[in-house]
Amino acid sequence: MSKTYVCPRCQTNRSRFHIMEQVPKAVKMDPQNGEVVQEFEQEQLDPFHIPYNGPNYRIQCGACGLNEDERLFMRF
Repeated sequence: MSKTYVCPRCQTNRSRFHIMEQVPKAVKMDPQNGEVVQEFEQEQLDPFHIPYNGPNYRIQCGACGLNEDERLFMRF
């Protein structure tokens, strides 16, 4: 199913957008040097690691550069 977008900032762009798919990567980092100590699968997070609940896609307007959640472009 196709979706139509309109930029809520410039309000004229209806055809030029960047669709960015967000792929979360759960990691545990060393607090001293920032190196990745462990990588987790989304299904096997430890009890202190909250799963990612953000949007799957973000949209950027190709005219003015606004970068927001896909729902904002669809709603407008």
